[in-house]
Amino acid sequence: MIGFIRRYFVKTVSIFVALLFVYAAGSKLLDFENFQVQLAQSPLLSAYSGIISYGVIIVEFLVAILLCIDRSRLAGLYASLGLLAAFTIYIFLILKFSDFVPCSCGGILEKLGWEEHLIFNIFFLLVTFAGIFILSRRSGAKALKTLLLSCITTIISCLIVILMFLSSENIIKKENNFTRRFLQHPILENGVFDLGVNSYYFAGMADGNIYFGNVTTPLFISKIDTGLQSFTRTKIKLDNTDHAFKSLQLKIKSPYFYLYDGNVPVIYRGRLGDSVAHTISYGDAFFNQLTVLDSAKFGLRTQRKLDNQYTIASLDLNREPKTELKNEILQKQVDGVFDIDGLLISDSEFGNMVYTYFYRNQFIVLDSKFNVQNRFNTIDTTKTANISVIRLSDGRTKMNAPAFSVNKGFALFGNLIFNRSNLKGKHEPSSTWKNSSIIDVYRTDEQRYIGSFYIRNKNGKGMSSLVSDGHNIYALVDNEIQRYKIREGAFK
Repeated sequence: MIGFIRRYFVKTVSIFVALLFVYAAGSKLLDFENFQVQLAQSPLLSAYSGIISYGVIIVEFLVAILLCIDRSRLAGLYASLGLLAAFTIYIFLILKFSDFVPCSCGGILEKLGWEEHLIFNIFFLLVTFAGIFILSRRSGAKALKTLLLSCITTIISCLIVILMFLSSENIIKKENNFTRRFLQHPILENGVFDLGVNSYYFAGMADGNIYFGNVTTPLFISKIDTGLQSFTRTKIKLDNTDHAFKSLQLKIKSPYFYLYDGNVPVIYRGRLGDSVAHTISYGDAFFNQLTVLDSAKFGLRTQRKLDNQYTIASLDLNREPKTELKNEILQKQVDGVFDIDGLLISDSEFGNMVYTYFYRNQFIVLDSKFNVQNRFNTIDTTKTANISVIRLSDGRTKMNAPAFSVNKGFALFGNLIFNRSNLKGKHEPSSTWKNSSIIDVYRTDEQRYIGSFYIRNKNGKGMSSLVSDGHNIYALVDNEIQRYKIREGAFK
């Protein structure tokens, strides 16, 4: 049995690794334009995307050839070891140190998550090392020499990628020309509840309860009282399930809950406490964001048919036509899609809406009739979206460099915005940014920055979203909901 393994193991490993490289290189070559764009989006490789896009494909094909020839098989295995080590450390750095994870794989590998891809690479790395060891021993090489050469190959490959990481200006949050005012203990943590999983998101608040949707079980409404004591889940039945949903989302506005999927132009509504949701809108509009104004009126973000640019729209089920575009609200700077990307939220108590841009320092305050009340700026200096966009030959538009993100999300209560910033101000230590999410507080009725505070990470993961009822702030951090009491007068 051992003799059989020694005889066929190396050849089998070489064939499988060669097929892996041929498949990977072929996938990149068949969609080369998209592969170049994906590399340009990488926070590690954007500065080197041009040469790497060609180099990786050429090297993968060359290594596959070396593996298929008996005389060059050992060299091919060493080259495979170095290439796999580089890919593995790259994935590790992306997962641990990048604000976002781009994709630069094609075909079946594109379906793998990044953690699964890391395990996949480590497995082939170990198998390749085993092939090197067996083949080297067969040719009379000493075990220590083989181990030393393998380690040197791996270390050099990893160091090259790490040096790219350290030299990339895009991976580091630059210090910006603004100074935050950190408030003196504006919030105090006074409650936490373990939700068990980290796939929840806030759907709304009503009647002393906080409601959650879940991306993995979208037909469940979960709720917990504001005291974080009683947690329940209810499964929802839809009156019509003959739709190819991509991502059902949940919103709460008392006394109703709403389920929707803008990829399918449908909105369901049910009464809180019931388990059945009925279709109230179908075919009225496609959209990618929705906020509830009342039981039959909604704010949408959609794309215009004429040029595919994002725009705000109103949907009123009691009016004809039901949908009306509000093209003057979002202001184009670069492409009308990425440059005006942002988040639309309404406040259930006061009825106003706010749209915050992701890539520039502005938020827009709207009344319930979609009139622009104010266009206010956040404290950073990014007035123009710092993005680079390319149109592919098939008509798709993509970013071809890492985006300079300004804002990551916000919560709205009354005339206060709790904005999660993505930029570091003057004299703010990098260590704090790695361990916390920073929240800047603004008013919606005047141009005023009130101050900032931190919400600490948990298990290396930052806050995913937050809501407020005016007395407390509730944050989702990893698998927990955390409650912070607002100190009286803290934001006045």
